[in-house]
Amino acid sequence: MPDFIAQLLDQNEIFTAMTIMEYWDGLVHTVQLVFLSLVIGLIFAVPLAILRTVKNPFISGPVWLYTYLFRGTPLLIQLYIIYYGIAQVPGIQETFWWEIFREPFYPALLAFALNTCAYTTEIIRGAIISTPHGEIEAAKAYGMNWLMRMRRIVLPSASRRAVQAYSNEVIFMLHSSAIASVVTIVDLTGAARNIYSRFYAPFDAFIFVALIYLTLTFILVFAFRKLENHLLRHQRPVGS
Repeated sequence: MPDFIAQLLDQNEIFTAMTIMEYWDGLVHTVQLVFLSLVIGLIFAVPLAILRTVKNPFISGPVWLYTYLFRGTPLLIQLYIIYYGIAQVPGIQETFWWEIFREPFYPALLAFALNTCAYTTEIIRGAIISTPHGEIEAAKAYGMNWLMRMRRIVLPSASRRAVQAYSNEVIFMLHSSAIASVVTIVDLTGAARNIYSRFYAPFDAFIFVALIYLTLTFILVFAFRKLENHLLRHQRPVGS
């Protein structure tokens, strides 16, 4: 941090160089948690969404049950169950898994990834089943098998329709990550709570962190708008 910024912050009772670094560490933890959750959730959501469209209930049924459970219960409850429940699994504390899940970051990551995967699965599934029937018939006429139709026609078409709904899910996960502080993770909200308890200044601490969340949300909205315009550029009038 530059010296003149440190000197300016040191003149403030609350927003000192130390507290700003606490917010920065919280921001890093929040971004890591949200980014990894979204990546893992999206990777698993694509095949699950495809299985969800299968007419065989023995294939689509378990996927439906998973999405129903995780979309029908609060994320905070899921986090508590995973965070406190893993330690109750018989014998896990004698395995290498305990070295991973004893840290609060990984149970929170698992809860967030499972939750966003459930929502993303339904988003992609809705985009898949809304694929125009004419596109599928045209692909069949060209002799494409199911796998080729899914890879070259259905999924690319579905991604363009799903991007707007998925952007809402990304923003939702960013805001929901605030509950990670209840399992001792010092994210943005956890940093604000620590600063509030130290200086007894709730408005300063939480309004500042709200502005950080607002800035992150604006960046996400801008990025997804650019992505949506890129994916739908073929729909723009010629010459525009």
